[in-house]
Amino acid sequence: MDFNSSFFNLMSQHDIFVHMYNYYGYYSGSYVPRNKQVSGYVDVQQAAHYLDDDKRIYLARRFIDGAVHHILRNLRRKKENTALAIQKILEEKRMLARVHQITELMGIEGRIRKIYYSAFNDLCKNPFFRFEKREKRPPTDPMNALISFGNGLLYTDVLRELYKTTINPTISFLHQPTRKRYSLCLDVAEIFKPLIIDQLIFYLINNRMLKDTHFDQVEGVCFLNEDGRKLFLSEYDKKMKTTVKHRKLNRNVSYKSFIRHEGYKLIKHFIGDEEYKPLKAWW
Repeated sequence: MDFNSSFFNLMSQHDIFVHMYNYYGYYSGSYVPRNKQVSGYVDVQQAAHYLDDDKRIYLARRFIDGAVHHILRNLRRKKENTALAIQKILEEKRMLARVHQITELMGIEGRIRKIYYSAFNDLCKNPFFRFEKREKRPPTDPMNALISFGNGLLYTDVLRELYKTTINPTISFLHQPTRKRYSLCLDVAEIFKPLIIDQLIFYLINNRMLKDTHFDQVEGVCFLNEDGRKLFLSEYDKKMKTTVKHRKLNRNVSYKSFIRHEGYKLIKHFIGDEEYKPLKAWW
């Protein structure tokens, strides 16, 4: 496709994000309209929380804590097959309060993910989707293809929802802020990947909606073909629009709106209104 400046000007006028995906359907980058929700005070306070080691590690722990809650929630649905994985993850979780370096936290998070992924074959019984290990660049089997594709979709939605708040998506706490990426989106996405993407993958596989005909292999790279992407996107859209009665707001809130509320909660934490606690699904 060819885009000109008039196209992007039109996108900016209507606050439309444009996300680019490569030949294999994986996220490459985004065109982001000018941010109209800005606050110098929030930026300063957010940066201060990054620069203070104690404040930064508190938030980093909270992101992992939210992720682990949803990981365990998924595993407990097949508790008869995943009891050992649950036990190992609980042991790792207890170590979160004992470490005081971001690198150590990332190490714990990595080990938890590895244990979690080792239980995927107990959560999905279809042998076609047998999962050996996580491979990102590039994914070489159907399960890795699904995880990479789904996480890319979630990342763009996290970016879009955070942009609706005054939070700065480039200043992160668990992941190291670097040039050319919205690293806070990676932090917030940790909470939602097991809650949204992994659950959707299990649903599509266990209900036999995804088949081998939805995947292609090219030069060792496995990816969803056009039919597979259409199916995944359709079900992903339904999932994001699904609503849950919010306990505090006392109204129905969609999964997509829950992401934006994480941004609002972080802002309240930065300015000292309310201590941040990650979303932990109660339904």
